[in-house]
Amino acid sequence: MKTILCILTALVSLATAALAGPQTFDFKDPKGVNNAVFKLDATLESINGSANGISGTIIFDPENPAATKGRIVVATASLHVPNPMMKQHLHSALWLDVAKYPEIVFETLELKNVKTTGDTTTADVAGKFTVKGVTQTITAPAKLTYLKDKLGQRVPNQKGDLIVIRATFTIKRTDYGINPSAPQDKVADEINLTLSIAGAAPRP
Repeated sequence: MKTILCILTALVSLATAALAGPQTFDFKDPKGVNNAVFKLDATLESINGSANGISGTIIFDPENPAATKGRIVVATASLHVPNPMMKQHLHSALWLDVAKYPEIVFETLELKNVKTTGDTTTADVAGKFTVKGVTQTITAPAKLTYLKDKLGQRVPNQKGDLIVIRATFTIKRTDYGINPSAPQDKVADEINLTLSIAGAAPRP
C-alpha cells in the first residue's frame, strides 16, 4: 500500500511539473477585440483614435512573472481616427509614414517592482518602443492577469489559458519624428496610450 501511494505521489508530481513552466501567449486575436487607444489633448483640439491590428507573443511563467519576455506589434495602417482627412494625414509620410514603417513595436527588456496577488501581477515594464523607425527605451506600468483554463470562454471549443495585459503610458510625438513642426496648441506633443489586449495559449 505504501509503495502504491509513493508511486501515485510521484505521478502527480510529474504531471504538475509537466504543466508548470513558461507558456507562449499569442496576441493575434481572431475576434479583433484587442486594441490600443491613443489621445493627443492639445489646448485647441483633442485627437482621439484607436488601433486593432495587434499581434506578437509573450512568454509568461505563472510561477515567475518577473521573467516575462515578449514583443507586441501594432500595424500602423490599423490606426484610425473618425475624421477621414485627419486619418489620411495620420498615415502620411509627415506623420506615421505607414507605407515605409508598417509596424509600431514594443519589446520587453525587464520587469521591475513586480507584485503578484492571486492571478494578477503588476509591474513596471521596461522595453524598447519603436515608432517610425525611431527606438526609445521607455518604462510603462502594466497589469497582467493570468486566466488558467479560460480560453474557451473567449474562443468557443478551444482549450487553453489566457493572459490579459493592460497598460497606460505617455510618449512624446517629437521624440519619434511625428510631424515635429506641428503647432502644439492644436496637436499635443504628448500622446497618451492605453493598451488592452488578451493573449492565448491553446492546448490540445
